[in-house]
Amino acid sequence: MTSNKPYLLRAFNEWILDNDLTPHLVVDATIEGTQVPQEHVRDGQIVLNISPSACGKLHLSNLDVTFDARFGGVARRLTIPMAAVMAIYARENGAGTIFTQEDDEPDNTPPPTEPPPTKGKPQLKVVK
Repeated sequence: MTSNKPYLLRAFNEWILDNDLTPHLVVDATIEGTQVPQEHVRDGQIVLNISPSACGKLHLSNLDVTFDARFGGVARRLTIPMAAVMAIYARENGAGTIFTQEDDEPDNTPPPTEPPPTKGKPQLKVVK
């Protein structure tokens, strides 16, 4: 299955805007392909206002978030891979969600295998 992160991100962004609040993204600026103003990165992270009044040409695709914004009066084009999006929240009250690493990557781990039966005394197994 594809990641649910882009869908949840779009939904939370719409919900925050519908409630007349200001959506902010928390971004891991260390993820490869992340293009944000490095002079505003603190401890490997940057918080970005993605409200319509703060940015232009916002596009929340399944692969990344792109938009235009001004920093210190200088226009910039930002690109944030979906893997770099850590959270979205409303500035005014903190409502939003935090994304885990697992949300961004498909689960490729094989299912656990049953141990081979052993001879001897029967054993009970608790199934939940």
